[in-house]
Amino acid sequence: MRADFLNIFTPPNDDEAESPDISSFSPRDRYFNRELSWLAFNWRVLEEAQNLRAPLMERLRFLSISASNLDEFYMVRMAGLRGLVRRDVKERSADGRTPQQQLAEADADARKLMKTQERLWRELRIALKEAGVEIVEADALSASDAAYLERYFLDQVFPVATPLAIEPTLPFPFIPNKGVALALQLRSRLDEETRDALIPIPPQLRRFVPLPTGETAAPGAPPQLRFVALETIIGMFLDRLFPGYTISAQALFRILRDSDIEIEEEAEDLVSMFQTALRRRRRGRVVRMKIEAGAPDGLTRRLVQHMGVDSDTIIEVENMIGVSDLSQLIDDKNRPDLCWPPYTPRMPERLRDYHSDIFAAIREKDMLLQHPYESFEAVTRFLQQAAQDPDVVSIRQTLYRTVEDSPIVQALVEAAEAGKSVVALVELKARFDEAANIRLAKILEPAGAQVVYGFTDLKTHAKMSSVVRREHGELVTYTHLGTGNYHPITAKIYTDLSLFTCDPVLARDCTRLFNYIGSHTEPQELELMRYAPVTLKSTLLEHLEVEAANARAGKPAQVWAKMNSLIEQEVIDALYRASQAGVRIDLIIRGICGLRPGVKGLSENIRVKSIVGRFLEHSRIVCFANGAEMPSNKAKVYISSADWMDRNLNRRVETLAPILNDTVRNQILEQVMAANLADEAQSWVLQSDGAYVRAAPPEDIEPFNVHEFFMSNPSLSGRGLRGAEDAPRLRPRAGREDDEGEASEEAEAQQAPRKSTASSPSSATRGRRRAGSNKTAGGSGSAQPPLSSA
Repeated sequence: MRADFLNIFTPPNDDEAESPDISSFSPRDRYFNRELSWLAFNWRVLEEAQNLRAPLMERLRFLSISASNLDEFYMVRMAGLRGLVRRDVKERSADGRTPQQQLAEADADARKLMKTQERLWRELRIALKEAGVEIVEADALSASDAAYLERYFLDQVFPVATPLAIEPTLPFPFIPNKGVALALQLRSRLDEETRDALIPIPPQLRRFVPLPTGETAAPGAPPQLRFVALETIIGMFLDRLFPGYTISAQALFRILRDSDIEIEEEAEDLVSMFQTALRRRRRGRVVRMKIEAGAPDGLTRRLVQHMGVDSDTIIEVENMIGVSDLSQLIDDKNRPDLCWPPYTPRMPERLRDYHSDIFAAIREKDMLLQHPYESFEAVTRFLQQAAQDPDVVSIRQTLYRTVEDSPIVQALVEAAEAGKSVVALVELKARFDEAANIRLAKILEPAGAQVVYGFTDLKTHAKMSSVVRREHGELVTYTHLGTGNYHPITAKIYTDLSLFTCDPVLARDCTRLFNYIGSHTEPQELELMRYAPVTLKSTLLEHLEVEAANARAGKPAQVWAKMNSLIEQEVIDALYRASQAGVRIDLIIRGICGLRPGVKGLSENIRVKSIVGRFLEHSRIVCFANGAEMPSNKAKVYISSADWMDRNLNRRVETLAPILNDTVRNQILEQVMAANLADEAQSWVLQSDGAYVRAAPPEDIEPFNVHEFFMSNPSLSGRGLRGAEDAPRLRPRAGREDDEGEASEEAEAQQAPRKSTASSPSSATRGRRRAGSNKTAGGSGSAQPPLSSA
């Protein structure tokens, strides 16, 4: 299966028969189920734990991520389905399934996924031990290890480990969401009386405690890392917690609780309401309970009875409980040989040319940065410089997710304390970050910032920052628009776009949106930008109809789009109609996809792929050909904060920003989108039956890797005074390819790669033929698109 969408073209639909009406397809033939599609994404994440091309600890990271993802899926989506079933709701999903059907199918698939997680952990544990990283069981500890752990237990664990009696006359001890606890059956040494008890595993401590590093196996060899699970340490010293008792049975268990929050639309005090809701979340209904296989039936029965656990939510685990905690074993400092080679994001050359004066760099022309390849520090510097610049008069900023010690928040505090007008939109409804955002508001307000909480019934998901500066007696506005959060940690692993501009029209549009969020007064009109929930979806639909009209008129018609999820039915149907008209549509959708590609009479001209690799694809982009073959200067190019989901397009405040600068447009078309379309090393292609097939280029081809490409090559708009001549661009080869994917000799000759002075990417990046071949990159069948000078 080829995934080089840039060059491997699907044959055009030559069937002149009129396409059937979309409504003639049944719901299941028309849409994929949202929950099952999400699980398919998490299967792809888990597959990376088996990818032998990835370093061992990175494979462990993928395993941990898949478990963390699945936890959230149960806490939110499965909890929601269970609630619908309890209320006997019969309303069907877009694909025609009832809540009960969705719950049953999703739970069955999730259980298979958990079984696979267990198997992979057993395999990885063996591989890690062979590489010198081991979790040691109690019976394998040396005397010195046991002595060290006894001191650790007395100093670190004993002060915070709380044994709790289970008594019929007392309330059952509360176990919080994601809580891990050891359930015990005790027997008194005095009178043989039995009793039950719990010991919650303290979440304040590391789940895996490192043992002192011993000697390496050989001089110069990497250190041997050994860990002991916290529950193992507690089990070794239970007599210190229950003196006078012996342990007749024990079982480790972990629970997940319903963690979605419903807020009344007319909440008088939004902050107070969220604080109350967060307390309710801690005590939500148990939606999943994992317990060690072989736990005594009586002990399990009492746990289930006391906690109100439904029998169908109990999962017996043979091996590891709390797989997400395995991320604690990843140690890139002591064992860099088992991790990805370190990567340091580039600082844009243009900033260096202007001596780090970001306002001067933006005045020169618009600048688009792609994180994590280009440093997020440029975004923080934008606000830090604004805070310290005496000519800056105001700053407006959205905050959806960030960290409490965020340099962006610190800059806003500094600016407010300096007397500048600072307005911060803090979104309280950012799931699982609600409490952190309440704390941020309490940091900003005392400094003098005006904190705006947005709407009760709409979540503000837009990523905007606006700085107004006095220059030569006039006010100039500098704007940052992003596809991702203002989060310096996730910006190191999420691929996102940051647009810096001082275009006055975009500035006015951003100001109108900030005013809309603050005043709840809908703007009459935006000049260039479009926004949800009012004009964003309609703009997408209008562009799709234009492309369809161009196709019917015999003009080039094409759509490139990249996002995290696509499930909004009206947009999916518009894509189907465009496909039926002959529009070629290539979609890069990392996660959920409700659209069925490649269905005869419906979506033959639509291809979908998902990229899962070292970095998390997160940027949202859409490009419309607008009557010319892409890439071209006629194309309409946008970046957005929104995925194409019902919640984003209809129930959130989101932005869709046009790209006006030619260099930035070329950067998106000929670098960002082209490289993502060309990737085969990390791509999975969606089939019409819902299966994802990992890309498999010819065996003599080193597959093109989008992440390695951007780690190795500069971007167009970030180049400085040297110009962009050595910034490579990717273009599709001329002519169509046949079903086998082989370009014609004429097309190959026309598209031979031009010489570039860029530093040479790795072999995996360039997509060269493997050793033993004399053909060059860009030759027939190569996965590497031609590079051309800018």
